[in-house]
Amino acid sequence: MLTKIAVSCDEYGHLVDVLLVLLRKRGYEPIYFGPHAGEEVHDWPLVTQQAIDQVLKGKAAEAIVMCWTGTGCTIVANKMPGIRAALCLDAETAKGARIWNHANALALSQRATSAAVLEEILNAWFDTPCSTDQWNVTQIDRVNDLDAARTNSR
Repeated sequence: MLTKIAVSCDEYGHLVDVLLVLLRKRGYEPIYFGPHAGEEVHDWPLVTQQAIDQVLKGKAAEAIVMCWTGTGCTIVANKMPGIRAALCLDAETAKGARIWNHANALALSQRATSAAVLEEILNAWFDTPCSTDQWNVTQIDRVNDLDAARTNSR
């Protein structure tokens, strides 16, 4: 059974197809939320939430969310408890997001990401494990405590 990755984008563009192909080449099964070729733009908060919900419900291992700048989808994803979304414009940022932040949602800018850079980002993202050293684990525990405190204050 293939690992599922939730994918969203508010506006169809070439990068959507490139991303879906690259994920399949890596052996993942993408679950896509957003418009297809010729369809109208979808609301970025809604498609991002649909993808993130797949992760929260255990239907996808991770999410890759996109919008024009990548900022909006990052904001929405990080509103969801337990999600650590990182906006990555290059492979080094993706690598660091995995090592130090244990990011479980990759956010991308459809405007600023070329197909070649996308492949580099995905390679770094999927090939870099989360750090297990005590200092980094403590940092993630602190982030998780913020999620818990926010959830309990409601």
